[in-house]
Amino acid sequence: RLKDDGGRKAHPTQKPEALLHRLLLATTNVGDTVLDPFFGTGTTGAVAQRLGRNWVGIERDPDYAKAAEERIAKIKALSPSALETQPSKRSEPRVPFGTIVELGILHAGAKLYDERRTVRAEVKADGTLAVPGSRGSIHRLGAVVQGKTA
Repeated sequence: RLKDDGGRKAHPTQKPEALLHRLLLATTNVGDTVLDPFFGTGTTGAVAQRLGRNWVGIERDPDYAKAAEERIAKIKALSPSALETQPSKRSEPRVPFGTIVELGILHAGAKLYDERRTVRAEVKADGTLAVPGSRGSIHRLGAVVQGKTA
């Protein structure tokens, strides 16, 4: 965290750079623009610049704005190769289970088994699955048969 010449925090509510790092990686891509309307000492801008994001900071206090300018002037963006990230599972394309039934890849009435063949579920015409005593989406039913919540 930034300190003033007297060793005191330069801003009373500075956020840790690690927090902004995680937040920006999770919600933005290289080249995106990040807006911080309460810029303070520029933590958001510093991290955004390091991660190859553009940024816009708005700060009305001239002392905080000066501290932010000085801070960000020292920041160098990471190299393009260092900014490459592994795509998350969430970013992969998803196919609804019902679409698999609609396309005829699986047919209503087909039986699906777990790897030990201890659980057998029947595919229904609407893309749901059923086991004795329970029916629902593939995710809900998978949780039910494992004794978990979906």
